[in-house]
Amino acid sequence: MIGIDTLVAAAETDAVAWDESGLPTEVIDAAARAGVLGLDRAPACKGLGLSAAELGSVAERLGAVCTSLRSLLTVQGMVNAALDRWGSAEQREQWLPVLTTGELLAGFAATEAGAGTELSCVATTFDPAGSDYRVSGRKLWVTYGQVADVLLVLGQTSGGLTTALVETSSPGVTVEPVHGQLGMRGTRVAHIELDNVSIPATHVIAPPGFGLSHVTGTALDHGRYTIAWGCAGMARACLADAVAHAATRVQGTAVLSEQDAVRSMIGRGWVEVAGARALCERAAQERDAREHTALFTTVAAKYAAARAAVTLSQQGVQILGATGCAGDSRVGRFFRDAKVMQIIEGATEVAELQIGEYVLAGGVR
Repeated sequence: MIGIDTLVAAAETDAVAWDESGLPTEVIDAAARAGVLGLDRAPACKGLGLSAAELGSVAERLGAVCTSLRSLLTVQGMVNAALDRWGSAEQREQWLPVLTTGELLAGFAATEAGAGTELSCVATTFDPAGSDYRVSGRKLWVTYGQVADVLLVLGQTSGGLTTALVETSSPGVTVEPVHGQLGMRGTRVAHIELDNVSIPATHVIAPPGFGLSHVTGTALDHGRYTIAWGCAGMARACLADAVAHAATRVQGTAVLSEQDAVRSMIGRGWVEVAGARALCERAAQERDAREHTALFTTVAAKYAAARAAVTLSQQGVQILGATGCAGDSRVGRFFRDAKVMQIIEGATEVAELQIGEYVLAGGVR
């Protein structure tokens, strides 16, 4: 994939600047031309039709150079997957081609002040108004919310939790850019105010009551999968930076890699990377084989890979010392990004409970 190679090369030189000022529009456009926004959607939807394993490989490559660039793949993929699985034929025909090609950018708007991990508590409402709905609420931490053309919004109706597409150009939508967050600083995050926004009933995805368990569930599962691979790439990159520094850095008369503590740290790190990547590969195989265990394995892969990214980025900063703390340090940037990966699309503590319950129920082979 020449387009992917070009993106990776650009990120290797420019990711620090993107982290400071946001992923530039021309890079988003280049990612769209390379097919990043529709990698695993069918060619009939103008996607590339890649397998889960191939999708994971791209997410890993992008994750190894820039979390914000990989996050673009993730959020567009989440909305596309939910639409493809739960949208009507008319909705798929209308929205998927323009989303997979990047003609429109998507955001996933679920989190609120009172609903993060517990999304069933969202307070956003979809109120009937003739043949339309009126949407009111406030969504937080919307990745690429500053530039999204359409949002997949989770809210409440009399029929239960519901999802619908809301175009950000609609009257009543206010986009509030967010700056200075811990990590993912290039993802052009925004808080979104929805004030009595009118949407047609045709923008509702799946029947009322399906919004969280089905539509959002599909989106989150897809997001966890690409985050897992992105974290595996992040962890591998941190290990590579630590090894390169330890092999050349001289302290007094000794090379850093001659220190037992450093060699032990690198050994432990390699095991973490290999273990996380093995779970990512297992998730890919199960997703491609459409095995029912893929949902659980994806949770486990995301949990392990995010933990590996945190561990390896911490070790990387420790081994690189002052160099790792510098503003242009990759391990320093990933140190901030990695912690966020243990929170988004399923917090670590929730994943541990899910994994434990699954194991106790005898679901692991």
